[in-house]
Amino acid sequence: MPYISICSSVFSAVLESRNEKPNINVDLENEHQLTKQEVENINTCTHNLKAIGEALHAYENRNGCFPEWLSELYPKYLTNTDFLVCPSDEDKGVPILPYDTDPNLPVSYTYDCTPEYYEQWLKRERHVYDGKNPIVQCSHPKYPYSDSNLYLNLSFSNTIYISKGGWRKQPISVFGNLEAAISGHERALKIVPDDPGFFYLYPELQRLYLQADKVIAAENLINRFKSVMKPHDENIMRFRDYWTYIEMLKISGEHQETLKLLLHLEETEKENPFRTSIFREIAMIHEETGNAELADAYYNKADSRLAMIGKPAPDFSVTDIDGNTVSLKDFRGKVLLLDFWSTTCGPCIGEMPNVRKVYDEFNAMGFEVIGISLDEDEERLYDYLNTCNLPWRQVFTGEGWETPIRKTYKVRGIPPPWLIDKDGNVISYKARGSELRRLCEFLFL
Repeated sequence: MPYISICSSVFSAVLESRNEKPNINVDLENEHQLTKQEVENINTCTHNLKAIGEALHAYENRNGCFPEWLSELYPKYLTNTDFLVCPSDEDKGVPILPYDTDPNLPVSYTYDCTPEYYEQWLKRERHVYDGKNPIVQCSHPKYPYSDSNLYLNLSFSNTIYISKGGWRKQPISVFGNLEAAISGHERALKIVPDDPGFFYLYPELQRLYLQADKVIAAENLINRFKSVMKPHDENIMRFRDYWTYIEMLKISGEHQETLKLLLHLEETEKENPFRTSIFREIAMIHEETGNAELADAYYNKADSRLAMIGKPAPDFSVTDIDGNTVSLKDFRGKVLLLDFWSTTCGPCIGEMPNVRKVYDEFNAMGFEVIGISLDEDEERLYDYLNTCNLPWRQVFTGEGWETPIRKTYKVRGIPPPWLIDKDGNVISYKARGSELRRLCEFLFL
């Protein structure tokens, strides 16, 4: 099959033949190539998003708001339901798990514009980005020679751009070119100079300045951020201001200054819940400066779970939601995934279809899953389980983060899927996405 390099001319030629002029910004390395079919799929998806964008704007102009579901656009604003399905979507818009998905029609695209979410966040973000932030996204096309996805983003201003990963870290794709990205971020920071929710704009603008050889502007931006950061605010989340400052120091290459600050934090923030992040940052600095021994020591301080890899998994005995006892020893000879999750955790819910796919593929070979719910709301949990009908056993204590098995496996954030081999040894505590499939293929095939 012939290969075609992705470049802006490919998209321009196809779109001009359709008399369409959305803003397509493509920034992929020349050596990364897509098949002809993959290029056609991305162009069809672009065509779909353009139609959806026009329909959304017509809906907003008429109703003063956006629909809760994309299916509400049909048939008045969107005449063809095929526009809602990405050709690269193997499931054709039909979700594997019918939870929090469009209730009316098959839809491939990510869309969350509920009135509450729009008023609380998207409306402000739309103003800050001058409409360049996405309202609809597609993540089905694969990035060539990688497990990562390409994201096709339809913005509020009805432009379409491609990003490799999260759009906030791809400002040139969002704004079209380096100069526009700088202007866009400068404008944004004039609007929200001291809003912690947008502090990530500072290091992004700093990177852009350095890319444009505006070294003095980049240095001044660090001082500007120091004047607005409030790391010792009573709200403990403001401690994250330090991470923005540390990120900016690292971008400027000031490793010794960064290390000095981190070592200070190690001594002064002994009760801080983000202490492990301090260790991890110190480890990375030592790694970058060639001190492997200190790097390893601090990585182990940052995450004691590293020492558990390849060792016997801690045994446990718990009761599942059906009243039956579940023990690790019951799964000897099986590959077991301990899936710590919650219905209130977006990434957990987003990962569930992947777990289901891997389960369906490898269960007959000996792959099992135990879901460890950290929910406190029993009704919400059962609503989800009844809707999705997951085939594996579930553990629910109602204790949330006080669930004893959570402490046994040192779970500090979810989802951290622990994969245990047939001999009961820990293989990974990061078995998510393509990594879960890769590990299962290694263990079974």
